[in-house]
Amino acid sequence: MPVYEYQVAEGHDGCETCRDGFQILQSMKDDALTTCPECGAPIRKLIFPVGISTPKTNSELKNLGFTKLVKRDTGVYENVTALNKESRYMEAGKPDTMPHLHKKIGD
Repeated sequence: MPVYEYQVAEGHDGCETCRDGFQILQSMKDDALTTCPECGAPIRKLIFPVGISTPKTNSELKNLGFTKLVKRDTGVYENVTALNKESRYMEAGKPDTMPHLHKKIGD
């Protein structure tokens, strides 16, 4: 179940709990709280962005099984995440230079 954060609505005093904000564990199916459980003051749900971590380096991408191709020339791409037996460069029209995706993608 997600944790939601609430704070006293603007223009209201509230108590120490809702003035400073509080967190509560709620099902996504539950209705949002409208009043502070301590003092009954009107409250509002705060919205926060979701924390998503994405790989930043070529090494991280390689370790996670991703393939990153960087365009080097017309029809030529460098596989900067190439595994040991993969071709470092992929060339248009040459299927043997394609990355070995079957070795990275499993069922």
